[in-house]
Amino acid sequence: MNKEMMAYCGTYCEECEWKEQVNCKGCKANQGNLFWGECDKAKCCIEKHFEHCGKCAQMPCDKLAALFADSEHGDNGSRLVNLKNWAGNK
Repeated sequence: MNKEMMAYCGTYCEECEWKEQVNCKGCKANQGNLFWGECDKAKCCIEKHFEHCGKCAQMPCDKLAALFADSEHGDNGSRLVNLKNWAGNK
């Protein structure tokens, strides 16, 4: 697994349908400034020096909960599972 493609929010960007279309290198390489705008989850992790949100004691915070519940971008809990798994793997 490419750690640079492990998004702060729990998305594994290597599998993103937009990656090739917009030449996205992922939120880590782009410092949270993505093709669609600034990501508040990424910026929060960057400020706290976390590899991803799974490293935060506040996880899942209100920002993540809103993202996970979003009707267009929600994911039925797969990102939360990723974050918990990634946090367990040093």
